[in-house]
Formats: sequence, C-alpha cells, structure tokens
Amino acid sequence: MENPSKNFVLQLIGYAVQRDFSADELMSASNITIKELTNLKTSLSQQQIDDVWRNAVSITTDTMFGLHLGESLQLQALGVVGEMIKTSKTVGEALTNAASLTHMITTLFELSIFKDDDHFSIAFIPLNASWHKNIVDTQILDFLMVMVVHELNGMLFKKLYPRSVSFARPLEYPQEYERVLRCKPEDNAKINQISFDIAYWDERIITANHEHQKLLLNESGTWKSKETAGQLFKDRVYNYIRANSYLKMVTLEDLAGNFNISTRTLQRKLKNEEINFQQLADEARKNLALMYLRNNSFQITEISGMLGYNEVSAFIRAFKRWTGHSPATYQKKLNNPEIEAV
Repeated sequence: MENPSKNFVLQLIGYAVQRDFSADELMSASNITIKELTNLKTSLSQQQIDDVWRNAVSITTDTMFGLHLGESLQLQALGVVGEMIKTSKTVGEALTNAASLTHMITTLFELSIFKDDDHFSIAFIPLNASWHKNIVDTQILDFLMVMVVHELNGMLFKKLYPRSVSFARPLEYPQEYERVLRCKPEDNAKINQISFDIAYWDERIITANHEHQKLLLNESGTWKSKETAGQLFKDRVYNYIRANSYLKMVTLEDLAGNFNISTRTLQRKLKNEEINFQQLADEARKNLALMYLRNNSFQITEISGMLGYNEVSAFIRAFKRWTGHSPATYQKKLNNPEIEAV
C-alpha cells in the first residue's frame, strides 16, 4: 500500500535533484536513508519530514521552495485530480472531498470552503498560532495554495485565474507569487485564502479528462520517474518544460522563476551547452504533440488546447514547422501502415 507521506518526500527530494542539488546531502542532513524511504511498512517521523523541508530551503537557498515545488508538481497533482474525478460530479463536490484529505499531506493546516452569490473561497487555516514564524509551515502553505490552483485546472481542463489571493503574513517577493498563482496577492491579510468566481462551483467535471491525465502521468516523464542525477542542465530544462506544458506554454520567466535563477543566468547556462530555450521548448511541445496524436484519442483542437495554444491555426503552423506535415496529414500517415510517419 502506498505511503502518502513517503511518496510526497520522494517527490520533494526528486524536485531538489531536478534543480541540481544532491539527494544524498538532503537525506543525510534530514537523517533519512533510502531504505527508510522505500520501506512501506514504516513511516517517517514528523521531525524527519520537517527537516526535509528546512534542509531543502537551506540547500537550494530558495526561500520560496514550497511555491516552486507546487508549481513543478502540477502533473502529479493530476493523479489526485483523477481520483476525485472518479467520485465527484462537480468542482464544488471535488473541492469538498479534497479538503477532507488535507491530512494526507499535512497536519499543520485545515482547509475550509465557503461561498456566496459571487465567489467561493478556500481558506487555509493554520493549527499553530505562530505558524508564520515557522519555515515549515510557511513552505507547506505556499505548496497547498499552488496545488489547489492546479487541481482546479485539471478538473475543468483549462487554466483558471483566481479572483483574489491573500496571505496572513508578509511576502518578500510578491511578484513571484503573482506569476505562479496568476493573481496579485495581498499580504499581511487576516486570512490565507484563494477565491474564484462562483460560476465554476457547479461546473461539471468532464470524466474524459481522467484519460488525458493518465496519459500524461504514464508517458510524459515526471520528476519521480526520471533519473536526474548527472544530467546536463539542458536535459533538466527539457524535462521541466515537458512536464509543465499542460494547458499553457512554459515561458522563459516561468522556468527561471522555478529554478530560482535569473533569465540571464538560465540563458547563459544553456548557451554553454550549445542550445537555447526556444529550441528546447519546441522539442518538448513537438514530442507532446506526437504523443497525443499517436494516442489517437484526441481531436486536433483538443491537442491545441492541451499545449496551451489560443488558436488552432498557431498549433498547425508550429506542427508543420516541426515535422513538415500538418497534424491531420500526420494522423492519416499513422492510420495507414504503408505510409511511414514522422
């Protein structure tokens, strides 16, 4: 049986490795062995889990590690969404179910949901009065808030923008929170909360989305299934773009922000490996498009939306540039074994 806390710690460590930090150093500093992580019969202590968070922030020198972890794990979030899709009919029902499962990730916060005629809100209620002074609490809060946004994306199969986001503590880099959460945050507020338009509450979840999510999880190369140690920087960038080109186009700013480096540094590191961001982005989107077409379960208009294109014509132009064929022609080649596809 899967151990949720260990699975989460593995993903956290995997993300640190993807950022080019040593898993051995992080585990050693947190007094955790690989044997402990892979033994399903035992559990990690709360002290060990807290130490992983503290040491991840320290080793990566990323004070927004939880925010960036949540952003990078959106593909894993789809697995959670998939399970909710099976048992929930509407967004409101799914969110209510998800709130009751918060304890599987943390016992530091509870989620409370309320709504009125205009909006519904998810409040993140700390169980520790001095939570804002504790680095573990603040990192987990950031992580939870980002994951809620990603879960809603997965349920409705589109990129949503919150109406408001508030934090009951000061934010050192509000612009980065705005980039990740897609809404200018209010800090030093009375409550930690994300609000959305009420129109989404009763919107029905499309169960077919679950098949799309399964395909992404099985074939798209997630952090936990990729061997990242010793990879070139360009390989880590490619994997990030591929895993996060879900309902949006990953930008240079997105990538630099998540890796906690400047865009200039990112471009320089790629240039040292004789490649640039646009080349990697094109390669990732091309391979995702080919994967979707080979799956033969999606319309071209759906694939265009999956890859974040606002217009189908833009996707068709890009596909022709990548392969020399239109998506429709490529599908015909796939369906005719006598014609060799790309």
